[in-house]
Amino acid sequence: MPDGLPVPVTVVRVKHETPTIRTFFFDRTFPFAPGQFVMVWVPGTDEIPMALSSENSITVQNVGDATAALFGIADGGMLGIRGPFGNGFSRAEKVLAIAGGVGAAPLLPLARADCVMTLLIGARTETELLFVDLLDECTDVLITTDDGSLGLKGFVTQLMDELNLGAYDRIAVCGPEVMMRAVLAKVDEKGIAHKTEFSLHRYMKCGVGVCGSCCIDPSGLRVCRDGPVFSGDKLLKSEFGHYMRDASGRKKNI
Repeated sequence: MPDGLPVPVTVVRVKHETPTIRTFFFDRTFPFAPGQFVMVWVPGTDEIPMALSSENSITVQNVGDATAALFGIADGGMLGIRGPFGNGFSRAEKVLAIAGGVGAAPLLPLARADCVMTLLIGARTETELLFVDLLDECTDVLITTDDGSLGLKGFVTQLMDELNLGAYDRIAVCGPEVMMRAVLAKVDEKGIAHKTEFSLHRYMKCGVGVCGSCCIDPSGLRVCRDGPVFSGDKLLKSEFGHYMRDASGRKKNI
């Protein structure tokens, strides 16, 4: 990454994972730790943070202007990549991973590194489940869907009730923040928030800890530099699960 500028990459393949999620593979690799992110420059639109789903791919859900523009890029299209940045998930002998929606993307590399003993994954419906076949190759996968179309009808927190959470060395979590807050409440009840890690997503401008746009209240910790992966005990009395800030710094309820 010369002089902090984006590295140009060519999109060599776009894989449609679900009706709203696609994986973009590019022509160069970026060595990383599972959970780290890159800043993705979509020419003419914006630069946004994205977790790497492999050394040469990002997996994206269409949720806003920048991701909509990204979905307009086909094979041969160009992107700019800065990073990887931030920290990753801790590795341990017995890891429980909990994924919701596109949150399975940063957890896939962790599972492929033989670090995950059990993985819980949830989505609204069967067609929105991400990477189930790939994950099933490397770990024990338990599924829940909101509508009951596959697996347990309900939420991943219900699957947690069927496990001895204390038997795991670490718990890695990524997904919608409402889901993650519910997971945090459950592990806090068990007194194990300190060995649970959550991957946060916040608006970022620089990605390197200078601008302060991704600071979380009240600690001032920067998601880009101090995260994006945080221990649960650091999030208990924070904005996590309650609100985040938009590009202007205004609070947005979650």
